[in-house]
Amino acid sequence: MADFTFAHREEGFDEHIEQSIRGYGNLLEDVISLSRYFVEDETNVYDIGCSTGKLTERMLEANKDFCVDAHYIGVEIAEGFFKDLENREEKIKKDHPWAKVQFELEDIRDVDVYDASLVTSIFTLQFMPKRDRQRVIENIYEGLNCGGAYIFAEKTICQNANFQDMITFNYYDYKRKSFDTDDIMDKEKTLRHMMKPNTWKEIEDMVYKAGFSDVQPFWRNHMFVGALAIK
Repeated sequence: MADFTFAHREEGFDEHIEQSIRGYGNLLEDVISLSRYFVEDETNVYDIGCSTGKLTERMLEANKDFCVDAHYIGVEIAEGFFKDLENREEKIKKDHPWAKVQFELEDIRDVDVYDASLVTSIFTLQFMPKRDRQRVIENIYEGLNCGGAYIFAEKTICQNANFQDMITFNYYDYKRKSFDTDDIMDKEKTLRHMMKPNTWKEIEDMVYKAGFSDVQPFWRNHMFVGALAIK
């Protein structure tokens, strides 16, 4: 498993993402709100590509009043995050002794999803080789219970190059509020080799091909899309 990674660990990772993606906080709030419709007792809830585990913890807290027996599993591939995840798991179990939560360092292509009421992956598939994305979505579908949900967010590209240029320049204008131009360009050069986004149509086709009965976007900003798929 050496062909993709998000290797760097940053103390301010969550804050960095919030500065990089306008409305990121609103996206997480939407994911947490939607989770209340799907999380069920005595089922598994997976957060695939959980980075620091912030979303995993917040979903647990949002559903604790009526789903105390749900099992939350955060999966991350980047070793740099694992100390953060160990600390978060310890904190959650201290604050909520009843909580069933674990964080795992694992290749997300090998995650054994089963008995799941909900699976989330926020800006995760875009870092995987394109050849593996269909298989991962199919694995998620197979592991979801009937009526379960897959909530995901991805960076997309436009089919029309002119649209892509306009949206990209608009996005750079936003990022300049928090980062200088050299930093933006350096990061873009790095991510160009790590991240290969799909068009929304390609993503939608993969989700339907996996077997999902419906998929609908619920959040958009610049080229970023959040969507809900139901089995």
